[in-house]
Amino acid sequence: MTNREFNVLFLCTGNSARSIMAECAMNRWGKGKFKASSAGSHPTGSVHPMTLQLLNELNYETRGLRSKSWDEFARPDSTPLDFVFTVCDKVAGEMCPVWPGQPITAHWGAADPAAFVGSEEAKRRYFLRIYTELENRIKIFASLPFDSLDRFALERRVREIGTVKPPEDQ
Repeated sequence: MTNREFNVLFLCTGNSARSIMAECAMNRWGKGKFKASSAGSHPTGSVHPMTLQLLNELNYETRGLRSKSWDEFARPDSTPLDFVFTVCDKVAGEMCPVWPGQPITAHWGAADPAAFVGSEEAKRRYFLRIYTELENRIKIFASLPFDSLDRFALERRVREIGTVKPPEDQ
């Protein structure tokens, strides 16, 4: 089961912040084991500028990142997905398309940094806090013993990961 790269899709409504950050973090921390993408049910059409700024500060390559529709991943000829994670409550409540590959799904909800109101520095800190929360979940997920988990156990574990919160002092 682990001799191939797993396809992971992160979903949010606008695909401009959380799902983009999760895509980048998964491709970093799961390199060689996971190939992540992101999409939105109602994409904004652009990546939030603070998302790009933060990812650049964290030494991510941001060229090629774009806000896109989940329809790109739901076509019959789309790459089969192994995991689909919703990272916002709104999209988790929407009727999702039928994904090719019968992926394991879980909700890893995080607050919307794009909705945060405050100074530029306060926004940057808030985006970093949300990024760190997602990154922490992704590191836990990437370290799961996939060889020893059956599908039922894996589904349970990925759902549990969605409840992991960062320490309050972040």
